[in-house]
Amino acid sequence: MNENEADHETTEREDHDHEHPHSHEADDPDDLKSRTRALQSLLLEKGVISTEAVDEVLHLFEEEVGPMNGARVVTRAWSDPAFKERLLTDADAAIAEFDFEIGQQHVSVVENTPSTHNVVVCTLCSCYPWSLLGLPPTWYKSPQYRSRVVREPRAVLSEFGLDLDSDVDVSVWDSSSEVRYMVLPQPPEDVDDLEEDELVQRVTRDAMIGVERLGDDR
Repeated sequence: MNENEADHETTEREDHDHEHPHSHEADDPDDLKSRTRALQSLLLEKGVISTEAVDEVLHLFEEEVGPMNGARVVTRAWSDPAFKERLLTDADAAIAEFDFEIGQQHVSVVENTPSTHNVVVCTLCSCYPWSLLGLPPTWYKSPQYRSRVVREPRAVLSEFGLDLDSDVDVSVWDSSSEVRYMVLPQPPEDVDDLEEDELVQRVTRDAMIGVERLGDDR
């Protein structure tokens, strides 16, 4: 889906959807954190979960998974043209070559080029490739981001600090329960001079969602 098809399912959104995706009062990060803490406290009090279980899950997604799995996939594609072709053709099979699981979800990878920029959203809820990118950012789940990025992607990307040249086409990919999308950023110019661990550190979660382009990818 490109920016000219951005009406999608958003024509009945209210005018307040044009507010900045980070700024809407109902989706204030502090408010969401407070509600999350309250829910966690209630579940702990009722014995539904334990503190240890919460810590284990947070450690898994913030430290072990985080965006590191996705970054490993990206850096492999940068250095191995055959793998890149497999990744863009059948991402599930290509990712299966790694030592981590993506579960039952189907993943599709879309490539940024000098003339094309891709950005990912889930307009219906917040479908997201957790096993590759770790915990989703709060703004990804906000109604403002979900409705606006399909209608005015350049404006939304600009609010993230990404201003694209007019000759760069923008494609918006709508994730669902059937398929989760991930962006393959362009490699840095010095990709051949860096070790794999150094390249992995260059890759960010936001670049794999598409609201950021890496240094040499702008």
